[in-house]
Amino acid sequence: MELTDRKKQILKIVVEDHIATAEPVGSKAIAGEMGGKVSSSTIRNELADLVEMGYLEQPHTSAGRVPSPKGYRLYVNELMERQKLSIAETETINASLHMKMEELNRVISQASRAVSSFVNYPAYIAATGRRSIAASRFDVLPVDDHSCIVVMMMSDERVKSQLLHLQLKVDLNQIPALVTLLNSHFTAISTEEMSQRLMAVAEKISPPQFLLLSQIVNYAVDTLEDASQREIVTAGANQLLKLPEFRDADKAHQLMSFLADSKESLPMPDEGPIKILIGPENVSDALKNASVVVASYDIGDDMRGLIGVVGPTRMDYATVAARLSGFADGLTRMFGKHELPPKEESKE
Repeated sequence: MELTDRKKQILKIVVEDHIATAEPVGSKAIAGEMGGKVSSSTIRNELADLVEMGYLEQPHTSAGRVPSPKGYRLYVNELMERQKLSIAETETINASLHMKMEELNRVISQASRAVSSFVNYPAYIAATGRRSIAASRFDVLPVDDHSCIVVMMMSDERVKSQLLHLQLKVDLNQIPALVTLLNSHFTAISTEEMSQRLMAVAEKISPPQFLLLSQIVNYAVDTLEDASQREIVTAGANQLLKLPEFRDADKAHQLMSFLADSKESLPMPDEGPIKILIGPENVSDALKNASVVVASYDIGDDMRGLIGVVGPTRMDYATVAARLSGFADGLTRMFGKHELPPKEESKE
């Protein structure tokens, strides 16, 4: 059976009306949007064909139709009109990205909340390194005779600190020399090299110094290995409760629990710049009745990130894709050049 231009036009109307109303779309409404040029009986025949071809579904005994995942996929690939951000939307994105360039995880946490608020769906942001992270600077701050705070700046500009409780009394006069040793021998190298160098300096310093040094280096190695893993932050899971598809508390709870407890399983596609996964195209069972739109951004220093939005298959794909692209562009510019994207006027 051939997918004619008229069938595509009807499918486009059904998808966009269902996105707007969350209700099945009937032939009468379609006829009205087509300007009365096609009769309702002809439209009903075309709808029946689209159901038979797998692009539409007929829920329950309703006379209306809703898109299937196959129908949404055709819409996204061929029928969806690309949207541009309005000046107001661009300014909203820019305002949300006016944040201090502090720890990376703080930046992506703020950005994830901003994305969710802007698109009205749950959002997630991930940052991942293309190479391992190293220490770039150490500092040690004595607290009392048996404890100190270790501060480590990493090569991706994140800062980590930890209070260490020591087995032996700390000689405060030895702290400056220890900090010098850390910064001259244990920065800009891999965690494997850090462990090797610790053994190499064992005979060159006193046992109390070595005990403190080994505690700091072991802390640094553990922290760097954890930091090399993907950072993922989710926000706005409660946005699901506003959607008709998730009025069923059990259904909403399942997806909200997935976003909270299994965020490592959220889609992280390598290709970009925009990837749309519809219903069964998602690997995770919790996302089989949902859709995910993902955009990528460049953090710099061999790091990349992903912004994703999770919502119903009835998602407004064109609007979400345009807004995610705007956020991704803004984040790339902010991380790479410390500037925000220019305003772009929308075409009416």
